[in-house]
Amino acid sequence: MHRYELVIYWSMDDASFVVEVPELPGCMADGKTYNEAVKNAEVAIDEWIDTAEELKREIPKPKGKLAYA
Repeated sequence: MHRYELVIYWSMDDASFVVEVPELPGCMADGKTYNEAVKNAEVAIDEWIDTAEELKREIPKPKGKLAYA
């Protein structure tokens, strides 16, 4: 389980919950339910980190508490 902050909101256009992970650029997911969106975000975080490791890129440490708001 990662400790990255999640920003979750409802998208009327997509009729789904959207989850953004501000500390990991471009990392986001969605889902028809809140729980599905969060689970999908956890998968997206894992994949983001795996890709960064493969490309030997720096992986930001979680800062939390709306550090990017």
